Amino acid sequence: MREEVRAYFRAAVSRSRRFERREFHEFRRWLESTRNLVHLSVVLFVPLLVGLVTLVANATNLSFLLFPPLASGAYLLFAHPEERYSSPLRFVAGLTVGALCGWLAIELTDLFYAGGPESVHAPSAALAMLLTGAATWAFSIEEPAAFSTALLAVVDDAPGFSYVLSIAVSSLLVAGVFVLWHRRVYRHRARYLYQSTKGDDHVLVPMRGDHADATASFGARIAAAHDAGKVVLLDMVESPDVATDGGTEMEASTATKTHASHLEAYAERIEKTMDVPCEVVVIERGAESPATTALGAAREANCDLIVTPYERADGRTASFVTSLFRTDMDVIAHRSADGRTDWSRVLVSVRRASDVAHSMLDFACRLTGRSGKVSLCHCIDNEHERRDAESMLAELVETFTERIETRVAHGPIEEFLADASSRQNLLMLGASADRSAVSRLLSPATFQRLHDIECDVAIVDRRYRPLERE
Repeated sequence: MREEVRAYFRAAVSRSRRFERREFHEFRRWLESTRNLVHLSVVLFVPLLVGLVTLVANATNLSFLLFPPLASGAYLLFAHPEERYSSPLRFVAGLTVGALCGWLAIELTDLFYAGGPESVHAPSAALAMLLTGAATWAFSIEEPAAFSTALLAVVDDAPGFSYVLSIAVSSLLVAGVFVLWHRRVYRHRARYLYQSTKGDDHVLVPMRGDHADATASFGARIAAAHDAGKVVLLDMVESPDVATDGGTEMEASTATKTHASHLEAYAERIEKTMDVPCEVVVIERGAESPATTALGAAREANCDLIVTPYERADGRTASFVTSLFRTDMDVIAHRSADGRTDWSRVLVSVRRASDVAHSMLDFACRLTGRSGKVSLCHCIDNEHERRDAESMLAELVETFTERIETRVAHGPIEEFLADASSRQNLLMLGASADRSAVSRLLSPATFQRLHDIECDVAIVDRRYRPLERE
């Protein structure tokens, strides 16, 4: 009884850990969208900064009038970190100049205007706005919140020049946190969030089809981009127990040696031309499926990416490829058009900003190197979607140091890719594995609808991978 309780407890703990890892993975995928990361930063940092400024205000008797413009300015910084008005220097200078103009407006109107019973003098308010507009324009420090700091300064209880100092000190505090966040987190979000920059450097290539050599070169170039990269060439032969030609065990062993000799010769060429370690594995396959055998070989060789030749059967994607797409391994299905072994012009097609989109860009940059050209595209159905599409593509390329062209096309994706393929060496797109069964039934994946493509095609599938396997 005691053993049964322990077994039940261990099973419950194991299920709980798998659930936690899955939830963590989903949260990480959600966070890999730049927009979601920015929104989360706004939710976290703006309240914390306002709370910190409140502590400072209580300790130093700073004016609480600074809170409205400070909060709105902080939101603008974190919510739009790459836009024109999201400059920490403009933020500090604009708020401070606005407060200074408001204080000067009070001093000047006190000299020439006796005032009445009203709490806020109309000439002071008008002069504060005039001075702020002129100053921010003259010094090119346009800051919307500057007009707030100027107007708040003209209320009766504004504490004179100390109000200006309060704005300066508090805005410097907010700007300092923003600069730290921008330099340490936002600029390097790919390093912290996207797994593709850390993995996919041990590549298994099943040698299948007429252009297996080209696919092996494809996988080798991806692996060679990382110092720790390696390539494993896999070939599978029938074992004597399942052979259909009546061959003997000795004949099967001879076939294995022949396959291994052929792979070793090609592995030597890969190591020589691409400067990446290349191993050879020949497996006598039993009753299990080829996809299961390939997956087992990848795990045994400690590979985190499978690059396989694309295969079709009966007018659709072959079961070997679709079975690999259903595993927890990253997979690229490479369809070679003419057996080429280098790719200097790569077009990446994306539906949305995601870890798959980032991975495709990462792979494209590895393939093209420093001298090649990578283009990123997205197709829209109407012009109202153009601005959001351009913003989405910009967010993706911001995480890369390479120069990446972005294109937003209006029209069917199949027509655009067919036309663009004549000017590219490789077209890269996702496997749409995150779509529902109903969605795939109503509209097949893009790569299944492509016709008349003149260049190579690479279909990228990234799946949920447990942080630790049970």
